[in-house]
Amino acid sequence: MTENAARIILHGKQAGNEKLRAAVGALRAEGHALDVRLTWEAGDSGTLAAEAARAGIARVIAGGGDGTVNEVVGGIVESGRDAAVGIVPLGTANDFARSANIPLGLEDALRIALTAEARPVDFGRAGDRIFINVATGGFGTEITVATDPTLKKHLGGAAYLLTGLTKFAAVKPVACRLTGPEISWQGNVLVLAVGNGRQAGGGQVLCPDALVDDGLLDVAILPDIGQTPAQEAVHSLMTRGLRSIEDAVLRWRIPWVEIEAEQGLYVNLDGEPTHATHHRFDIEKAGVRMVLPPDSPLSGS
Repeated sequence: MTENAARIILHGKQAGNEKLRAAVGALRAEGHALDVRLTWEAGDSGTLAAEAARAGIARVIAGGGDGTVNEVVGGIVESGRDAAVGIVPLGTANDFARSANIPLGLEDALRIALTAEARPVDFGRAGDRIFINVATGGFGTEITVATDPTLKKHLGGAAYLLTGLTKFAAVKPVACRLTGPEISWQGNVLVLAVGNGRQAGGGQVLCPDALVDDGLLDVAILPDIGQTPAQEAVHSLMTRGLRSIEDAVLRWRIPWVEIEAEQGLYVNLDGEPTHATHHRFDIEKAGVRMVLPPDSPLSGS
């Protein structure tokens, strides 16, 4: 495996990105062996990442948003190889990249992906699916599902905030039961977060102390606190993060958790919603290697 061999898995809609083309050219001029593959349809990022890992590529770089990062991580894990995952943030929200302190400048992000240390990090499992960032449920997930793609294209992460602000009257809790190590809780939930990373939904900081290398999930719930207080709490959550309503939030740091909701619960896994009456989340400690900035707050090592 060549030490500096790298491949970018690039979301197809970014094929004409001239700034990225210039960044790739600049890094190649510095001597980095770097090639590019484009996706065509859903699932291609994972397939191309697995192919790259099996071909002996040392670093496979996700060029896209949180969904692309998720697929690339999944492809590497599925391949069974030791390729490291880098990130060039090109999505709408880039929640994981932002919380990891990966720069949004393309050349800077690409240089980190090519030169910074690759370190073991955890990822989460939800049944047969994985997540690298945060699994969310409740009101925040409904916002993500309801946000118009055209609005996201024009407003970026602010589109989630705008959608949420229009839906306060529809804030409804979900009856849930949570079980896990040292946790047995039942009640009505407004917002749920199971974090390996820290933020989701276009900048909502849900798990502010989460680390990607501690072998634990950060579980946070905002219980039902009444209709008017709930609307105020959700407004504060979306504009200032979960810490702004810390007194109302319940938190645990545990390696797994099961959630049952008789009426079913939408859960968003790195941007992809799923619906079920039973969800189980587990942490896969040091399950993949990832290239993060040396000062990334997501790493405790």
